[in-house]
Amino acid sequence: MNITLDAIMAAQRAIAGAVLRTPMLPAPKLSGLTGAEVFVKYENLQVTNSFKERGALAKLLSLSQTERARGVIAMSAGNHAQAVAYHAKRLDIPATIVMPVTTPHVKVIATAEHGAEVVVEGETLADAQARAEVIARERNRIWVHPYDDPHVIAGQGTIALEMLDEIPDLDVLVVPIGGGGLISGSAIAAKARRPGIDIIGAEAALYPSMWNAVKGDNRPIGGATLAEGIAVKTIGKLTLPLVREHVSEIVLVDEVMLERAVNLFLTLQKSMAEGAGAAGLAAMLAKPGRFRGKKIGLILCGGNIDPRILASIMVRELERESRIVSFRLTIPDRPGVLGVIATRLGQLGANILEVDHRRLFLDVPAKGAKLDVTVETRDRTHADDIFKAMEADGYRPARIEAATAME
Repeated sequence: MNITLDAIMAAQRAIAGAVLRTPMLPAPKLSGLTGAEVFVKYENLQVTNSFKERGALAKLLSLSQTERARGVIAMSAGNHAQAVAYHAKRLDIPATIVMPVTTPHVKVIATAEHGAEVVVEGETLADAQARAEVIARERNRIWVHPYDDPHVIAGQGTIALEMLDEIPDLDVLVVPIGGGGLISGSAIAAKARRPGIDIIGAEAALYPSMWNAVKGDNRPIGGATLAEGIAVKTIGKLTLPLVREHVSEIVLVDEVMLERAVNLFLTLQKSMAEGAGAAGLAAMLAKPGRFRGKKIGLILCGGNIDPRILASIMVRELERESRIVSFRLTIPDRPGVLGVIATRLGQLGANILEVDHRRLFLDVPAKGAKLDVTVETRDRTHADDIFKAMEADGYRPARIEAATAME
């Protein structure tokens, strides 16, 4: 099967009605932040909350009745798993999914709830793939690869068709890169519709697999990343030449930028994004000059994030913005001092979140103590004003990280 515009349009017709045509909306707040004119394609609104439904369904629909009866198998860190499980159940196709042990629990549960047999095995996607290949041979299952399959690539390309239907004069598409299925399909469709469009890939800095392959580089691969959905060590044999042909640049995004992008989607766009889903915005934050003044299409490709991780990200961003700050004060150890400090912080407009007395430090007198105070502030300037006031009051404040304050 050649992956052409015609193939992508055929996939679009095949999946119509079973996959949501997601909204493509302007994002004025993100535009103001980045200096570009930003439009967001909300693939997190699919039933399984990611773009993966498109490629998975396109592949399943390509199977004959005999192949469907054999059943399918896939490996995935979550989103492809849920997509295959959901549509296999709809089509009455038996499905087995192998997921690495590092997969967020919320994704494992969701996949099982869609009716698939879930096998959790292996530290990495490569380990999960090895196990899936063994099961495929043992049970004669049809392999549904998450990215290195022409039907899957064509299905993912339907996203770009919809984006350019809505905004025909986009200058740039910024697309997350894992194994390369999404960016390959999107690039083929976009370039066919608008030859001059720029295709930029966003890849997790800890997993620069496509970067290494395209550039002949040897950057280390591995580590705990927020963007586990694109944390692949082995890219596609089909996708690599397509990325080389169509993608102008790959931007590597670090964990801080991924966290910031997830938080911005939530706080500014009121939309849930997982790390991989926010990678395109993270690329814009990492290299703002590359996008400034241009009309940008972002694919928010997934929203399956663990609520605990999301809560942690939000708090960490508040700390980075100095809206939550911790001070270590040196105080006399006598009755009433804590009340005085609490009153003073209230007068300064700080909201106390946590207090911890520390009497065993050797750098204070026996009748002294350290007091760790974590407070909520309006902004960085307000935090600086509180610090100066504590200093003027003689408490010798030292700024500390909130995590350190709670040790």
